[in-house]
Order: sequence, then C-alpha cells, then structure tokens
Amino acid sequence: MDIHVNWVAIFVSALACFFLGWAWHSPLLFMKTWMKEMGFKAPSKKERENMMKGMWKPMLGNYLALLITAWVLNSVIQFAAPFMHQTGFVEGTITGCFIWLGFIATSILNTVLWEKRSWTLYAINVSHHLVGLALMGGILAAWP
Repeated sequence: MDIHVNWVAIFVSALACFFLGWAWHSPLLFMKTWMKEMGFKAPSKKERENMMKGMWKPMLGNYLALLITAWVLNSVIQFAAPFMHQTGFVEGTITGCFIWLGFIATSILNTVLWEKRSWTLYAINVSHHLVGLALMGGILAAWP
C-alpha cells in the first residue's frame, strides 16, 4: 500500500494543533486551573521574562512532536480509508478521536491512577489531546 504524504497538510495540521495548545494553556481558557492543579504559582514579571527567553526550545520540541503525530495520523487515516465509504473532514476527525480514545486517554489515565494527579488536571490535558487529534485528523483527511 502506498501512503501519500502531503507535507503541506502535515505542517498545517501540526501548526493548528500547536496554536490550539497555546490557546488551551493561556489565560483565555485553562491556564489558571492548569497551573493550580500542577502546583505552580503565578510567576513574577521578572520570572515571566526569564521563562520567555528560553521558551523557544520547548516550543520547537513540541512542534516537532506534533509533526510526527500528524505524519503518523496521516498514515492511519490512509490505512483506514479503504474501510470507509469516503474520506473527508468528518472521517478524519472520527479517526483522530479513535486514536485519542485508544492511546491517549488510556495512557494519560495513569497520571491519575499512579501519580495521584487530579481528575481536573486529567480532564484539561486529555481534552486538549482530543480536540487536537480531532482537528489534525480532520485537516489531514480533508486536504487533497
């Protein structure tokens, strides 16, 4: 089976998921609750400035990880395509949700079971991955 790799779709879907993560962990959505659940205190202005200087390294690492995720998800969508009547945004979104359910939601559950993290933190983190994989799957499947 030949897997078509649309690098533009992979880069765009990874970028969409990257910005989703930025918004998810920003004051717009869940930053305060996430920080509380992680046991972090609000940084001072000087601490924020220092954090921002070194922020490019984890951000780059995160984007590279999202590129790998998008590449693998693209392959999964194409492997599943013969079993679907059509492949479009909805089917890609459903595929992303199945990947989330089988691999992400179950793996991150261990943070609650073994690391004694809160269910609130689990909900924030796992829902971020659900929306991200659904978004990436939709973009990858809809892109020609």
